[in-house]
Amino acid sequence: MEAILKNAKNWLTDFFDDKTKNEIQKLIDSNTEELKDRFYKNLEFGTGGMRGIMGAGTNRINKYTLGKSTQGLSNYLKQVYNKEQVKVVIAYDCRHNSDTLARTVAEVFAANGIKVFLFSELRTTPELSFAVKYLNCHAGIVLTASHNPPEYNGYKVYWTDGGQIVPPQDGAIVSEINSLAFEDIKFNADESLIELIDKKVDEAFIEASVKNGNFNAKGKDDFKIVFTSLHGTSITAIPEVLKKAGYKNVTIIEEQAKPDGNFPTVVSPNPEEPEALSMAIKKAEEIDADMVIGTDPDSDRLGVAVRNLEGEMEILNGNQTMIMMTKFLLDQRKKKGITGKEFIASTIVSTPMMDSLAKGYGVECKTALTGFKWIAKMIKDFPDQPFIGGGEESFGFMVGDFVRDKDAVTSTLLACEIGANAKANGSSFYKDLIDCYVDYGFFKEKLISLTKKGMSGAEEIKQMMIDFKDNPVETIDGSKVVIVEDYNTATSKNVMTGKVTPIDIPKSNVLIYITEDGTKMAARPSGTEPKIKFYFSINTKLKNAADYKKVDAELDAKIERILKELNIG
Repeated sequence: MEAILKNAKNWLTDFFDDKTKNEIQKLIDSNTEELKDRFYKNLEFGTGGMRGIMGAGTNRINKYTLGKSTQGLSNYLKQVYNKEQVKVVIAYDCRHNSDTLARTVAEVFAANGIKVFLFSELRTTPELSFAVKYLNCHAGIVLTASHNPPEYNGYKVYWTDGGQIVPPQDGAIVSEINSLAFEDIKFNADESLIELIDKKVDEAFIEASVKNGNFNAKGKDDFKIVFTSLHGTSITAIPEVLKKAGYKNVTIIEEQAKPDGNFPTVVSPNPEEPEALSMAIKKAEEIDADMVIGTDPDSDRLGVAVRNLEGEMEILNGNQTMIMMTKFLLDQRKKKGITGKEFIASTIVSTPMMDSLAKGYGVECKTALTGFKWIAKMIKDFPDQPFIGGGEESFGFMVGDFVRDKDAVTSTLLACEIGANAKANGSSFYKDLIDCYVDYGFFKEKLISLTKKGMSGAEEIKQMMIDFKDNPVETIDGSKVVIVEDYNTATSKNVMTGKVTPIDIPKSNVLIYITEDGTKMAARPSGTEPKIKFYFSINTKLKNAADYKKVDAELDAKIERILKELNIG
């Protein structure tokens, strides 16, 4: 507690503004637990950048923690590009303080002699990724906390290729940030270096999105879409993209169309949560729509609901939409002639069905750690291999390589193309998914996410990972564990033979068990939220579409047995 109090008192010096000092003094005087949480650590870069609750303190998002990160990034950029005029582009979402924090970040860059392109209003994360390359910038920043609760904000850093920072840049930038004191932050901007941007970049991004996501599907006039931006940024792009691609039957949920950092109509603005799409699904039932699409606040994730075999709207999981989008892109590529050099991409906790799909089309499936920065890195690392598309289970997908991050704007258009095309051919998105299971194997996944807040929660998550490593699971639903993959040590061990082989992926706190029958279980702490996540994947053969409901029920029962056996859920 002594160290925490010392850190807190450092924020009472004249460098900090009066509002901040008053906030800290009140906590010192009366709220020991809150003070602890605000100062027991510094906010760190996780899989999605830096994200946290807003407020004063080292473990909070505020002008000083973001200012220090920006100062460190400025120093690093000037070291790496010391003979150039360094340029950065900044975007922000609908969250509280996103606009003012974006302005602060811009001012710190400008105070360091760096040219800044600042979006005049809120914009999507994929547009920021696109803008980095479009404006020939050295880096990009987006102020967002994705789908976190309203009290959160965050800061994601992009590099020259439009992808988020990865090794070695991330480590070097973090070292630079950690070497600084808050007093090293330069806040006095050279205003002549800050240029507001909007329409020109918007038009270029929308044009590129339509070019990459539009495949001239049949039946667009008869395909009914309900779209919700869940109070986020996608309202600035998706309606226009759908219109330019030829979709006329688009109903927007007006109650959720206005950007609002309180997200007043949902419990969570996360399309992974069924409740978030409830208003849109209700509207879809009223007007007999074919598809519902909802996006998170910064528009990098999308949730899709389509009509199932009974004609009812059913929300698909991220693995299902990823499979359908990837297969559709592979089919389009096949028409042009697949060379075998192409690759698709996924992550270690997503469905293994992506591998089956790749084998079926004669392309490679590259697997990365969680986070699209690793997929973007693959594109950069393998320039001679064309990237078709790829995604992850957490409702993110990337179409081609013009954007180097999850892109709900182009993916929304792609989902509509798949649905419209299927309907015009007398099928449906859902029926085509079942046919995919017949052709490539019926894979079913389940995610269990446990929230553990604060300092004690962080310790609990740490101990859970240690327990799984020290007391390994031996069987899952009667099937022996044959492979244990420990990404902390980057090793894969065959339990039967004792053979240990290296994993050619950067180290990460992830543990994966694979059994004889292909059941897969992964455990990992979230990089951006106080959560530990457990991912389950099971599979079997589906002889024909007529057996789908029966086999689906059998797989559901298997998952329930596994959760009960492992006491997770």
